[in-house]
Amino acid sequence: MAADRAVESKGVATGGVATGTVDADGIDQEEVRRALEKDNPASAHLTLRPTERRIIYAIGVVFALFQLWTATFTPLSTLIVRSVHVGFLLCLCFLLIRVSEGARRDRIPLYDWSLAVVAFVIGLYHWVFEQALILRSGDPTDLDIIVGVINIVLVVEAARRIMGWGLPLFCVLFIPYAFFGPWMPGVLAHRGYGFDQIVDQLQFSVEGIYGTPIYVSSTFIFLFILFGAFLERAGVIKLFTDISLGLVGRTQGGAAKVSVVSSGFMGTVNGSGIANVLTTGQFTIPLMKRFGYRPAFAGAVEATSSMGGQLMPPVMGAAAFIMAETIGVSYLEVCKAALIPAVLYFASAFWMAHLEAARYKLMGLPPEECPSAIQAIAKGWHLLLPLVALVTLLFSGFTPLFAGVIGIAFTIVLLLGAKLTEDVKVFALRILFWVVIGLAAAGLWRIGFRTEQMAASVVALLVLPCLFSAKGRFLLRALVDALADAARAAVAVGIACALVGILIGVLSLTGLASALAGIIVDLSGGNLMLALILTMIACLILGIGLPTTANYIITASIAAPALLEMGVPLIVSHMFVFYFGIMADLTPPVALAALAASPIARAGHLEIGWIATRIAAAGYLVPFMAVYDPALMLQTDNYWASAYMVFKAGLGILLWGAATIGYYKTELNMFERVFAATFAAMLVMALPLTDEIGFAGCAAFLAWQWWKARRLKQDQAVSA
Repeated sequence: MAADRAVESKGVATGGVATGTVDADGIDQEEVRRALEKDNPASAHLTLRPTERRIIYAIGVVFALFQLWTATFTPLSTLIVRSVHVGFLLCLCFLLIRVSEGARRDRIPLYDWSLAVVAFVIGLYHWVFEQALILRSGDPTDLDIIVGVINIVLVVEAARRIMGWGLPLFCVLFIPYAFFGPWMPGVLAHRGYGFDQIVDQLQFSVEGIYGTPIYVSSTFIFLFILFGAFLERAGVIKLFTDISLGLVGRTQGGAAKVSVVSSGFMGTVNGSGIANVLTTGQFTIPLMKRFGYRPAFAGAVEATSSMGGQLMPPVMGAAAFIMAETIGVSYLEVCKAALIPAVLYFASAFWMAHLEAARYKLMGLPPEECPSAIQAIAKGWHLLLPLVALVTLLFSGFTPLFAGVIGIAFTIVLLLGAKLTEDVKVFALRILFWVVIGLAAAGLWRIGFRTEQMAASVVALLVLPCLFSAKGRFLLRALVDALADAARAAVAVGIACALVGILIGVLSLTGLASALAGIIVDLSGGNLMLALILTMIACLILGIGLPTTANYIITASIAAPALLEMGVPLIVSHMFVFYFGIMADLTPPVALAALAASPIARAGHLEIGWIATRIAAAGYLVPFMAVYDPALMLQTDNYWASAYMVFKAGLGILLWGAATIGYYKTELNMFERVFAATFAAMLVMALPLTDEIGFAGCAAFLAWQWWKARRLKQDQAVSA
């Protein structure tokens, strides 16, 4: 994937034992590498020997093809798909990630090969013994229990390698809780369960390891990761960058605005914030520094913008797909709820970049460095068609699984077709080629092929002629590379989903989730704002050691029911948790997105993280506003109410941006900054008269700044 190349080009990955090399800017590149691999181990293969890299490559390709096969033809039951999916994930994890940070990274030890083989074989257990397992459901044999225990241990060990001891230990501690329920105090007490019941729940039901998170990982998440990988290989990153340069590159502070806009575009096809930093950041951060932005601010803008990719429909973060399945709504409803907050998030980052540029008199890019947006679209418009098709299918009510399969097939057909016709000079013949492809697809559909099967057949039809030309074979190799990229990129989120399944399995078995929700309500004393703050703090603290997906699943299982009990709409309560799970990757001390930007910006990741926290103000404020008025998430039939909330949120962002940067039309002193921040907070609250007070304060601030700027200009004219 592009992230692999980015890490490799920056020299972050090194072979052998961790060296802890500190560069001239005081940045420990090895520490950065280790931290990033916890979120995305896709680049861990770069230091291995060629033979081992080829084996991992082949496993990744087979994994991706298995996922495409099952998504397209649905030949297997869902539990088998989930089981084999986990087997592949564990296999790749043990081959990619070493047992400890100090272990050699230039070879795979024998015990990791053994673990990988055992994990994959256990992944086939449900497939081989499917009929027998159905017949003895709820009554596991000794062999079932042994296999279940080994698989639980393997999942915990794989998760420990990726994310450290925090979450694995937390999940494992819930297992003895299932034993000792009768001896627990108060609301934590339950009847207790036997060892065989616990293993059966965690290994052989759809409530444990193979629960909803892994179901989503084995279907929607993997397909959308693959969709993004194909588009990246096709050159969509360059297209988005060129469009961004053409739209905002020449404006004041254009370099930073290009970062915001291009990351927003990338967010529509890539739901990984860290991957976005490592791709678009390779271009935008040096560009911002070249045009006068402070290194830390440049890194913070890119980190903030890239993390927003998980918020931006149609391809959001993995947790969004899990949310849709968990609360029983369509993915389209999740996208609908996320749309306005995502736009406000990027508007906030854009506004901050503009104010920083205005404060330090930073100019835009020269015209010769800004390609025409119209020409970029005219040249690469076909790369946007898969995204248009994906959005159309989702808004037409089709499932994300169907939309993902068709989106991938459409992307491959466009790439292969364009390659086959690029040497055809006669325009009419190129049109005829696509007409023939369309007629062939229609014919397959008419004779009874399902849409997914028809799409796969058209892909196969185009692959054959590509095998007979050098250019065609080169493209096919790039597509196969994308399969391997997607498989490696799916490891971190998939392992997190499997691990959290242990926690969810125990919660559903014991009924602990409802008890914890009651505790949260009691702690907050029924005060909604206090409950929201407690939930936010929990998300940010969990984010210190957990990836976004695991953070969301845990907090949604515990805190979201409490918010629901206090009257917050279901989807809004889950979106609140989802947003702060993402914001945890921006918030120090860990701030993974800032850590990813650190070696590119040549600035400390904590400094980047604190600046990013201020830039991402909307990410912290908008969820609170949505709780008090769900119209901000389009949870109303009155769109005037939604428009009012957007207007109010926009004013809040305006004031918060001025307070954060210390500039609007003129430099702000401390009193002016506190004044702006105070009235921005008023616009967030939904108490009597707070809106009116906020509007009045905003009007006073704007009038004062207009008068102050006018007087400053007059003074400068007199002195001149």
